[in-house]
Parts: sequence; structure tokens; C-alpha cells
Amino acid sequence: MKILMLFVLLLCTVRVLAPTDRRLYIAQAEGIQPYERLKHAVGMVESHCDTLAYNPVEKATGFFQVRPIRLLDYNQRTGSHYKLADMYNYKKAEKVFMYYARDGCLDLERIARRWNGSGKKTIDYWNKVKKFL
Repeated sequence: MKILMLFVLLLCTVRVLAPTDRRLYIAQAEGIQPYERLKHAVGMVESHCDTLAYNPVEKATGFFQVRPIRLLDYNQRTGSHYKLADMYNYKKAEKVFMYYARDGCLDLERIARRWNGSGKKTIDYWNKVKKFL
């Protein structure tokens, strides 16, 4: 009998605590960002994520170490007028990187290797990038 009364009391308590609003709320989902890990990994290999990095040998600048020839190609293709000094600005450098990254669909190896250049050395580069993915 005590167990039955306890069970009834428990049911009443649950019923009292149950929400009266039966609407379903769906929070806005975060967008899928398939390149975030790759951007970080490339940044680690290229500059240790230093937006102020500069390589005097290649004249490569910023987080992604954008080289002059890459920037010239980007400007010609897009009609932009970025200067090498603009590549110290992460958002501008990211825009350049993403222009080329989107060309590779979602094949992270292809994107990374093409960012680095061409030839067999890009395999070594990809292996370095993979460590940060």
C-alpha cells in the first residue's frame, strides 16, 4: 500500500512539473565550415599562425605565407588590387587562400598541395599539414 501511494504521489509530482508549452523550438544551426581545420593546419605549417610572418627568401607574407606570384595571379583573376603588405591582414589573406581552396572541392590534400606549389615536395608539405588536421 505504501508503495502504491508513493507511486501515485510520484506521478502527480511529475505531472505538476511537466511543461505546459508543447511547442518544439529548433535553435539555429551553425553553418558547416569544412575548411576551418585546413586553414589552421596550413597556417601552422606556413607561419605557426603568425599573421606578421615574413619569409625574405620567398617574399612570402602573413599567416598563409602568400607569395608575390600567387597574389599577382589572384589579382588578375579577380580584379582585386591587393598588395603584398595586405597579406598581413588575416581576413584579406584568408580571402586569397579560400579563392584557391574552393577550387579543390573538399579534397584537403589536393588543396594543401596546390597551395604549396607543384611537384614531389608537395607530398612532404601535405604530410606536415596532416599532422595539424
